[in-house]
Amino acid sequence: MKLSEELEFRGFKAETTIKDIKSLDTRENKQFYWGADPSADSLTIGNLAALLMCACFVKHGYKPYLLVGGATGQIGDPKETGERELKSLEEIEHNKRAIKSQIERVMKNYLELSCESNKSTQLANLTILDNYDWFKDIKYLDFLRTIGKAFSMTQLLDRKFIQNRIGEGGSGISYAEFSYTLIQGYDFYHLYKEYGVALQLCGADQFGNCSSGIHLIKSLEKAEADVWSTPLVIDPVSGRKFGKSEGNAVWLASEGPNSTTVFDFYQFWLNQPDDSVEYLMKFYTLYSKEEIEDILSEHKKAPEHRLAQKALAKSVTEIVHGVNKAAQAIKATEAIFGGDYNNVDDFSEIFIKTDYKDDFLACLVELGLVKSKGEARKLIEAKAISYNGEKISLDFVPKESGLVKKGKNKIAIIKV
Repeated sequence: MKLSEELEFRGFKAETTIKDIKSLDTRENKQFYWGADPSADSLTIGNLAALLMCACFVKHGYKPYLLVGGATGQIGDPKETGERELKSLEEIEHNKRAIKSQIERVMKNYLELSCESNKSTQLANLTILDNYDWFKDIKYLDFLRTIGKAFSMTQLLDRKFIQNRIGEGGSGISYAEFSYTLIQGYDFYHLYKEYGVALQLCGADQFGNCSSGIHLIKSLEKAEADVWSTPLVIDPVSGRKFGKSEGNAVWLASEGPNSTTVFDFYQFWLNQPDDSVEYLMKFYTLYSKEEIEDILSEHKKAPEHRLAQKALAKSVTEIVHGVNKAAQAIKATEAIFGGDYNNVDDFSEIFIKTDYKDDFLACLVELGLVKSKGEARKLIEAKAISYNGEKISLDFVPKESGLVKKGKNKIAIIKV
């Protein structure tokens, strides 16, 4: 497939300034930028869809400039419902490092799994930037004279999120968040001047902010630039987008406060309904059109075997966490649901784990399976906690490392 054909096939097309999608195949300036704000120390699968769209461009010969917003992160991308709580500078710095590492890992895995002959060149072309590096030296008056003067209030007030915030029943908006779109627009303008980048990729919800960059480049440089956006991926079950603000985040990090274990990540995709698999497979996997058609055809012959869901879960987990951890998740799934608990140590990288410290109830709290020892006691009495497949009692003491399970899906490791 050409790039234009693959973008159409996978559904990576929403609002755009590009009139002829086929022009992407022959575009002379094959550079783009995409950005993520460090509002948490992990990206979600909502961000992943846009990142995989970026990887698709890279696979087809585009040079990426991937931006982590150390400057924009100090303000926060405005929500339609109310002000964001400002992050401390220390938290932003921590989040930047974590997100940078995730972006590098996902892009590396994607390009290596895509089996492209020039993958080493593509990996070498990855450029990750931080907009704080250029904003830290900009003087406020200079910004107002150059950038602020290029925008009319009418133009800014037309933005949907601003109308929602200042309209009847709105929560209001601070000057800082009102100015966010100018800051993001400056990023595009800066990258155009410094690197000649004339294409920005984004999620559909960012198209308005991205158009600010087009306006600046046109006003100040008398040049043309474009924005290409991808639709927001909708949770087929809830009908809501995947993300932090919706409370249904599936994280790319496997450890930390904002995380989804590798096992739970794999299970999320494995448990998708039949009606959603094709849609998600196009967005989140490397399978070709022919491979997807073959997988779905085989799946329909025996849906109870969940062949399509297994293919989906395997591919996404490989892209995000690597081939080895995906293989562990598959093996663990087969072992747990087959009642085999003999090789628990083989799965130590894909579950939350803790060492046993002579207090089983405290272990359950530490693992995050319960909020308190009191809750742990109630669940054990209700036979809702098992260890290596066996229901346990309040006087239970583990004699060997094992998998502790709460209900049907919450699983962790206790090492003895």
